[in-house]
Amino acid sequence: MEFSLNGKVALITGASRGIGEAAAVELARHGADVVLASRKLPDLEKVAQKVSALGRKAVPLAAHVARAEEIKGLVAKTMEVFGKIDILVNNAATNPTMEQALNVDERAWDAIMNLNLKGLFFLSQAVARVMKEKGGGNIINVSSIAGISPDLLPIYSISKAGVIMATKVMAQQWAQYKIRVNAIAPGLTKTKFSEALWNNPEILKLAMGQTPMARVAEPEEMAGAIVFLASEAASYITGQVIAIDGGKTI
Repeated sequence: MEFSLNGKVALITGASRGIGEAAAVELARHGADVVLASRKLPDLEKVAQKVSALGRKAVPLAAHVARAEEIKGLVAKTMEVFGKIDILVNNAATNPTMEQALNVDERAWDAIMNLNLKGLFFLSQAVARVMKEKGGGNIINVSSIAGISPDLLPIYSISKAGVIMATKVMAQQWAQYKIRVNAIAPGLTKTKFSEALWNNPEILKLAMGQTPMARVAEPEEMAGAIVFLASEAASYITGQVIAIDGGKTI
């Protein structure tokens, strides 16, 4: 029963596909109602159907969490429907460039940082204010093993390292409000977001050569840890980063 999320409300960003979709379905499977957020509503509606098939309530909301006004609207609409937010999964991310650090321009830097780090922080802040008033909650950030050691995506790596530190800062400061904050750090995962990596034979060979389990992860393999961190089974865990990477960070 400590893994049960019955009666909980979860808000998931980047919920239209990949890790966000897998997290939404698994949280619902364990009893949570979910608010699904991403920029495109039609994609969210397909995920909402999967959640509804599990007997849970799903509310798809179009929102760009790199924009402050849309963050406010997302939280307000969630509160209007459910009156609380128990779980926040910060999964939305972008990486519009594979340029090396010498060549990255300011526009690409801003696009990455505004969504991956700034948006994540200010959405967490807005949700934490709600959680504080309601007696606590759980925030799970999706970082990356690229935030632990740099890889082929330099600015993305910097942003995800920032997510790890944001996780620790928020965990330290918000524990007094009974808000736990943790992160997962996925390795190479078979999502549309990372297709340019796992669909490139040379990159795939290099990555698998560094991964003891020698395979790409499936999105569903990230969802179990998210459920665990959101549940009472993890009641004394905060400020931690769980690498889910087939052993690559060894």
